[in-house]
Amino acid sequence: MTDQATLDAIKTAVEANDIVLFMKGTPTFPQCGFSSVVVQVLDYLGAEYVATNVLENQAVREGIKTYSDWPTIPQLYVKGEFVGGCDIIKEMFESGELRDFLKEKGIELEDA
Repeated sequence: MTDQATLDAIKTAVEANDIVLFMKGTPTFPQCGFSSVVVQVLDYLGAEYVATNVLENQAVREGIKTYSDWPTIPQLYVKGEFVGGCDIIKEMFESGELRDFLKEKGIELEDA
């Protein structure tokens, strides 16, 4: 059971930043392959994002699953909207849909 304070903190982080990635580890040292893939995609696109290491806080690790009603980590949020986990982000990137989605949301990207 996730407490309300944790859910409120997650909501604040998601709403206060254009792109938030809940991941295992950090962008410079991902702690799982799935998190690493999403970091590589975001870095390749040149998107600025805030990363939250769920391994540092068990309440956030469980709370993000409740918040999104999505069972796995990593989780990517853009402009407050849950986009998906590793497989969805990877598919969107490979099809070009992710770049278009981010631009539609007003996210500035480096032209890679």
